[in-house]
Amino acid sequence: MASQLIPLVAAIIAIGVAAQILADRFEVPSIVFLLAAGIALGPEGLGVITRDSFASLPAIVGLSVAIIVFEGAFHLRIEKIRQATSESLRLVTVGAAIALVGTAIVVRYAVGTGWGLAFLIGALLVATGPTVITPILRVVPVRDRVAVALETEGIVNDVTAAILAVVVFKTLQLEEPTLAAFLGLFVERFGGGVLVGVVVAVVVWFVLRYIDLSPGDAPRNARLVVLAGALVAFGTGETIASEAGVAAAATAGVVLGNLDVPYEQQISDFKGDVTLIVLSFVFIALAALLELEDLLALGVGGVVVVFAVIFVIRPLLVYVSTVGGDFSLRERLFVGFVGPRGIIPASVATLFAVELQNQAAELRAAGEVARAAQLETNATLLVGTVFLVILSTVALQGGFARYIAERLDVIPMRVLIIGGGRVGRELARRLEDRGENVVVIENDEEAVEQAREEGFTVQIGDGTNLEALRSAGGSNASTIIAATGDDDTNLLIGRLAATKFDTERVICRANQPENLEAFEDLDVDVISSSHAVAQAIDNVIERPAMQRWSENIEDGGDVQEIAIESDEFVGRTVDEVGAELPGRCLIALVTHGEDTFVPDGDYVLDRDDRITVVGEHDAVREAMAVCRGD
Repeated sequence: MASQLIPLVAAIIAIGVAAQILADRFEVPSIVFLLAAGIALGPEGLGVITRDSFASLPAIVGLSVAIIVFEGAFHLRIEKIRQATSESLRLVTVGAAIALVGTAIVVRYAVGTGWGLAFLIGALLVATGPTVITPILRVVPVRDRVAVALETEGIVNDVTAAILAVVVFKTLQLEEPTLAAFLGLFVERFGGGVLVGVVVAVVVWFVLRYIDLSPGDAPRNARLVVLAGALVAFGTGETIASEAGVAAAATAGVVLGNLDVPYEQQISDFKGDVTLIVLSFVFIALAALLELEDLLALGVGGVVVVFAVIFVIRPLLVYVSTVGGDFSLRERLFVGFVGPRGIIPASVATLFAVELQNQAAELRAAGEVARAAQLETNATLLVGTVFLVILSTVALQGGFARYIAERLDVIPMRVLIIGGGRVGRELARRLEDRGENVVVIENDEEAVEQAREEGFTVQIGDGTNLEALRSAGGSNASTIIAATGDDDTNLLIGRLAATKFDTERVICRANQPENLEAFEDLDVDVISSSHAVAQAIDNVIERPAMQRWSENIEDGGDVQEIAIESDEFVGRTVDEVGAELPGRCLIALVTHGEDTFVPDGDYVLDRDDRITVVGEHDAVREAMAVCRGD
């Protein structure tokens, strides 16, 4: 048996790595390929993997889930939670409740299960999870507020869904299930798991910080200590109560990830590789155990459940969770489409099915054939419904996520501002006010804190470091701005941005007039602080009306240059387009190619033209939306 198991495990891991490479190559979440590989290797395909292949699969799945959940939670930084908007909170509370109740109702009436099994399936399908969300966000770089909301929802719901499902499952097995019993079981597992996770995280942190791990092999030993900590947290939690281990692993990950641990980057990279291996193994193994008859047993009801989960429940919970927030309509539509289910519902459903089948076998041995048959039916419906939703959501939402994002135009080009001082923050405020996706890079702790208090997305790092620029999104930036108070720093940033990234525009701040020539040699746009101040003073003297208008921009006015993207305006005159713009704003300039001029009313607008609109703030913003065809 062992001689057959070793090559099988090796083959699964190799296929998992190949799936990841294919995913990166075709910009599709790796789970799509992992599930396809599992089905191909299972009974419905080549038959290489069967239910007898892994006698200890539940234990393997449990430990793998611990590593996966810990790795996802390790990346959930407190600073990200602070950046998360009210949408994130509502997604994991109100949204989760809608998913639970809505799914349970649909399963109850579409599949014909009892309410207990319906709520069990509903609890499992609350989870989206970082294992399916992170690969999507890797190929669909949406705005930070959208990414943070999806990541937070995935990590939090992974834990709460697993615990909630176990509590529902255990409650159903009580002779007299009550609400009090349900709440008691939930508090026991969640509270116990959190306590264990905090203790383990503190112990691991103390070991890493204050115990000599051997100078020669300290980074490697640190990685092993963290991995052991994740498994110990899970095992201890499971000893306290079934599935308390998931909460323990998640808590340990969050706490340790937000403490100052040495070799953090190496630990993170190592955990990512380990997670990739166990994720590949578990997904392929679980998918291989899925039998076609489990899906066919659902009939039309299964199709109804899938349709409701994807096209009714998910959009509804996202709409309710994001109403009145900062998300644009297109971002809400995208989040409403992205809700694939992943490893937690698959693994926990499999564990439940195994337990139900074991109970059924005991009942048959005791002569209770009817009850045994009911448990076997429940196990089939449980696995079939959960896996059908997983397969459908991964294939549709995971496979088409980038296409949908491109159609909805929710993949923004970033604007990187290096320097979080007064100039950088003021510039960030202006750019964000008109809808730009701004990331500030700063390494001074006081400046970072100030920028974050003002609500900006800030990445701690050295802007003169290529990796720091790349990590902040330099490869997907439309504009990189060096806005520090040091010209040598700005020169180096400008050189890196101009030579290492395919960026539309690089802008550098020149603090000293004598350095202008050095900046101009870089072929970047240069803003001289001295010239800007002199120009402002000259405007006060010679052009007081223009200066007053410029100051009015801070208090209700606006000037914006807008690309003509709406087909309705192409080929029409300035008079005709101006008449359809909101009141209290007008077209002041037209840019055609390299030429910028004041147009007459008969000038016909071309598709590549840009118009400069002047007027009241809200009217100008509405004009921007009209010209873009929103």
